[in-house]
Amino acid sequence: MVRTLAKYIKEFKKDSLLTPLFMILEVIMETIIPLMMASIVDDGVQKSDIRHIYFMGVLMFAAAGFSLFTGIMGGRYGASASAGFARNLREGMYNNIQRFSFSNIDKFSTAGLVTRLTTDVTNVQNAYQMLIRMFVRAPFTLIFAMTAAFFVNARIASIYLIAVLLLGGCLAAIMIRTNRYFSQVFKKYDDLNASVQENVSSMRVVKAYVREDFERDKFTKASANVYKMFVNAEKILSLNMPLMQFTVYGCILLISWLGANMIVFDGLKTGQLMNLLTYCMNILMSLMMLSMVFVMVSMSSASAKRIAEILNEEPDIINPKNPEYEVLDGSIEFRNVSFHYHKREDSKPVLKDINLSIKPGETIGIIGATGSAKTSLVNLVSRLYDVSEGEVLVGGKDVRTYDLDTLRSQVSVVLQKNVLFSGTILDNLRWGDLEASEEECMRACRLACADEFIQKLPDKYHTYIEQGGSNVSGGQKQRLTIARALLKKPKILILDDSTSAVDTATDARIRKAFAEEIPNTTKLIIAQRISSVSSADRIIVMEEGEVHGFGTHDELLEQNEIYRDVFESQTGGSGDFDEGGEL
Repeated sequence: MVRTLAKYIKEFKKDSLLTPLFMILEVIMETIIPLMMASIVDDGVQKSDIRHIYFMGVLMFAAAGFSLFTGIMGGRYGASASAGFARNLREGMYNNIQRFSFSNIDKFSTAGLVTRLTTDVTNVQNAYQMLIRMFVRAPFTLIFAMTAAFFVNARIASIYLIAVLLLGGCLAAIMIRTNRYFSQVFKKYDDLNASVQENVSSMRVVKAYVREDFERDKFTKASANVYKMFVNAEKILSLNMPLMQFTVYGCILLISWLGANMIVFDGLKTGQLMNLLTYCMNILMSLMMLSMVFVMVSMSSASAKRIAEILNEEPDIINPKNPEYEVLDGSIEFRNVSFHYHKREDSKPVLKDINLSIKPGETIGIIGATGSAKTSLVNLVSRLYDVSEGEVLVGGKDVRTYDLDTLRSQVSVVLQKNVLFSGTILDNLRWGDLEASEEECMRACRLACADEFIQKLPDKYHTYIEQGGSNVSGGQKQRLTIARALLKKPKILILDDSTSAVDTATDARIRKAFAEEIPNTTKLIIAQRISSVSSADRIIVMEEGEVHGFGTHDELLEQNEIYRDVFESQTGGSGDFDEGGEL
């Protein structure tokens, strides 16, 4: 884990090295200043030597100035190093997430990824700054002050040593107990973020079903779990200050009592006693700083592990060593394909022994009950998942031999869950082709039957789309995502139930436009309505992960019982009825 995170210090190594250097210099000055003060009292004031007082005063002023300078520089470089480290971690995680396949993303919740990119990185950033500043400053202060105290008077300094050992043992016990809570609290943060994200993104559904009270209760429970964990940890951490104060005041009383006796009977000087009291505070405060560092480190260690999980996660789908960079045509072939979402031996296969052959330019309908693995089947074509057994061929070659960008640029997918991004309509359309002209965008929209409603908007193609496409209807959103897919000019176009929110007349017009305008593009159309696939060249009937039938509309009506039942249910009075209505 440490080695993984250390790689992301990168260009901030210099700042990370200069910070502890300046901290050490600051500690040296703070150790010297009490010696100078003792000299002023013992050799200046008590001996009435004004020249010595002036001389030592100038040296103290210079030492204090240099200490201030090193402290400022240490803070400056420490902030730069920790902020830069955090930036690199966020970029590293985000870039690695972009490489994830669907199977990788399935391992982590969206809320969990957001927590790692925000809260967890902030914790690690704060801990890193504490490490390169306080974790250097505190031990050196402890060592230098203890050494100087023994140099002044070993008998009194032994009090410090006993106090340090006792206080150190108590603080270690506190740290061990709190670490258990901090390692669990960030899992509760994931639950809290998931509750917020789900509620905000589904606000319309929440209000439609009057579920505000239920959502409030769910959030309150998630928030209470985080609160409970932190309270339990803070209860234990609250013992730090009383222990610290008891030790400090105990040392001051012992040193004052023993020092006063030694001034009277053993020749200890007044300035030396003042010096020892100053070192007492330095030593014990440095121990307190160390305890706070350990608190921060123990709290952030759970965050560091979660960040390392993302950074170390290897994509399940990667480019082959010598990839193919050309897809010859839109032919598709499944050879003895089986597929599992999970790699466990006892996991149930989602697809079983699939054998299909699709010619370039064919329009293939795919129909089946919910859960029959229609989407899983088409996801293998663009290699969003890899087959567990067998092979999928596109353009006569196994999809695993292609460069991923090459394959996916030639296989355009309109997924079940349509996603639009904040920006203008043109911005969203150009996800399909960054260099597409406005005329090319308009042509794609005409094919997808989207141009007609866009032209009615006040700003037409420059109309701003809110995040998630919340200011357009479901049917409009579907048509825009189809147009976006068409702009890629793919050899294979996959429509995963992507016309379910448009009326049947518009659906028919879209299919007609496809047949006339992109005849050489292979089209896979997943649908629930028979009317959406009846005119396809051939239709695949899926049932529980297997191909139950494959043929034309007429052939399936005659030979396939499942297809015939669906057809009769939709055309015999209880058929499908969708209204595409627009906002």
